[in-house]
Amino acid sequence: MTQNEELDKIFFVTFCMEQYKHEHNMTGKEVADLFSQQGVLTYLEENFEILHTQSRQ
Repeated sequence: MTQNEELDKIFFVTFCMEQYKHEHNMTGKEVADLFSQQGVLTYLEENFEILHTQSRQ
């Protein structure tokens, strides 16, 4: 994986976390903990190629 691909994944995961944080009135730490505990971070990273083409909703 190239550095640009890795950065794209980081930006995507961050975007998803920020959207969730604002939608559910949570802190960044709360979202990070929740996503980590539930495997969401891994899911987002592993499915980046498909998911990043979808709308925010």
